[in-house]
Amino acid sequence: MPKSKRSQIVSLTKVAKKTREHKNLLLTEVQQNAEKWKYCWLFQVGAMRNAHLKTVRKLWKDSARIFFGRGAVMAKALGTTVEEEHRMGLHRLAQQIKGQVGLFFTDSEPQEVTEWFNDFQQADYARTGNKATRTVILPAGPVMRVHSDPPEPFPHNEDPQLRKLGLTTSMKRGVPTLENPHRVCDKGKVLTGEQAQLLKLLGEKMVVFKVGLLARWDAASGEVVQIEGECTDIEREGDEIEDEDEIEDEDEMSE
Repeated sequence: MPKSKRSQIVSLTKVAKKTREHKNLLLTEVQQNAEKWKYCWLFQVGAMRNAHLKTVRKLWKDSARIFFGRGAVMAKALGTTVEEEHRMGLHRLAQQIKGQVGLFFTDSEPQEVTEWFNDFQQADYARTGNKATRTVILPAGPVMRVHSDPPEPFPHNEDPQLRKLGLTTSMKRGVPTLENPHRVCDKGKVLTGEQAQLLKLLGEKMVVFKVGLLARWDAASGEVVQIEGECTDIEREGDEIEDEDEIEDEDEMSE
């Protein structure tokens, strides 16, 4: 009797893994860039969004090299001890590679780099677990999209989704309408999944993608300088990298 397909077990070991060769390639590329550039910066990201990190990479394409993800491999490439460090002083930077951080290699002078990253901030939608940065209360009347200019009411076909997310609406002249004000969230409180979804539908952005510089290695002197006060306002998320392997592939293969 043929075995039922419904009873077949698919082994998770068949899922593609990063090969040793792949990791060795990343290790080699980090070391090659440590030999090429004057400075190596260690950075972390607040409100990580793949699209914004790709923008940073694109804007610095001709004058820098970015690695993000696989911290253990990056640390090994730099060397975590005096005996293992790839170049003088790198072990002091490698020892700080913990959690989701990245490396930024460049010849641009420190003042230019710090000023650029201080200015580069991208507003985005909050996710589950973020804290609300302000209180949002929807007034009675048509439910409006705040991201449109000028604001416009939601179409009738989105009323079921609004109801699913907690709004008590009724249809008036084909427009989802609130009879009473609705408190979406309170400033400082952690957002639920429903609140985050509703804020996105409304067009309310509550987080900021920002790169925080942690430390800088100078190839000429081997010194590592700590960057004070750059990351005090960075909010970390539990889901910073939507697809870590994708980020690594771009880092390893892009020029």
